[in-house]
Amino acid sequence: MDQTRINERIRAPKVRVIDGSTNQQYGVLVTSVALRMARERGVDLVEVAPNVDPPVCKIIDYGKYKYSLEKQKKEAHKHHKGGKVKEMKFRIGIDPHDYGIKIMHAEDFLAEGHKVRIQLQFRGRQMAHQELGYTLANKIKEDLLTMGHLDQEPKMAGRNINMQVSPLPERQRKRKFKTHLKGVTEHKDIVHHEEGHDPRENRHDDEDHHDDHHDDHAPVAKPETEAPKAEPETPPTAE
Repeated sequence: MDQTRINERIRAPKVRVIDGSTNQQYGVLVTSVALRMARERGVDLVEVAPNVDPPVCKIIDYGKYKYSLEKQKKEAHKHHKGGKVKEMKFRIGIDPHDYGIKIMHAEDFLAEGHKVRIQLQFRGRQMAHQELGYTLANKIKEDLLTMGHLDQEPKMAGRNINMQVSPLPERQRKRKFKTHLKGVTEHKDIVHHEEGHDPRENRHDDEDHHDDHHDDHAPVAKPETEAPKAEPETPPTAE
């Protein structure tokens, strides 16, 4: 329910008056005088700051005032929605093509104002080469350097290396991959989903045909034994 007091509902005997169209200030006036000024202009006297002494009122059309407030709320909500945490997973030894797709999605998320939580996954005997994970982490860090900054440095946790990147201020963002977008995301590239799941997150994780070129437990094929060469036949000796 709208609690805004307007016109005769304003209880204070005196109010500080501002012209809602020009922002001109008329100072402190008796409420009845301020109300008369509003009526002479065909608009309303709207109490915009009731908790100060004296209350602040604007001479403005109340319908336009409500519309302006709703618009501000929507803009604030839209900006707040951008601050989600998106998750991306990379496997050690990821194929360059798959890496390119994932890093562009991460760039998109930062352009939209999201944080990106990145997990680098080791498999089997890859754990013996943790330096490969940190090399990949540094590459991701460098590729996203012009779009975000690290909240969390790469850190080993179990069989994964975790890191988190937050977006730079919008004016400082500069894309490395989709350079034509100049640090922002095109409207057509922003995906909205009713259930809140964005398919750009973790894409290709179940389809990484190139990430691990050989399964750790796959049998090693033995080379085929070369068939012995046939001895050339000796021609019969003429008698």
